[in-house]
Amino acid sequence: MKDFLLQQLRKPYGILIPRLALVLLLTGVLWAVRTGGVTGAEQSLAKLEIEWNQSRQEFVLHKEAQKARKDLAQVWSALPGERDFAPLALGITEEAKRDHVTLPALSYKTESTPVAHTSKGVLQGTMTGRYEDLRRFLYDVETAEELVFIEDLELVRTGVQQDQALTFNIKIATYLRGEPSKVTAQ
Repeated sequence: MKDFLLQQLRKPYGILIPRLALVLLLTGVLWAVRTGGVTGAEQSLAKLEIEWNQSRQEFVLHKEAQKARKDLAQVWSALPGERDFAPLALGITEEAKRDHVTLPALSYKTESTPVAHTSKGVLQGTMTGRYEDLRRFLYDVETAEELVFIEDLELVRTGVQQDQALTFNIKIATYLRGEPSKVTAQ
């Protein structure tokens, strides 16, 4: 083998054999580095990018959940308690008197809701008064500190003239917090 190699080196193309061997050796090393190092690093980079994107999405969802919890706590604190419902009804009746609106038979009841530890308080009845007084009363109810809203308002048709009193069926609703003792017991 050694003699054959020496014979080949003596020929005119013999000077190219060491260079060709060097090129083949460097090509082999390049292939090994590319296969083992760069491709592995690219795969690791791709995996890390996927994990980073997932972590980032989880972080965004976590921040949104924290904000939602904070907003929910604010709304929860604004809700009147179940025991505050009767005084709320009394306050609406007193507001009606101040605005010269008659609420002769305002009934109130609570209804269950699908949300745990809350119920819906409903006040309903008829209200009578002049247009201006009714408008002021409705504005006062809608802008009150308590979280109440007018769920239904329906004009009761009568054969009277426009300058006389109007009568409406009204339904006012609010959501109520469960009592602390009930919340902890459940």
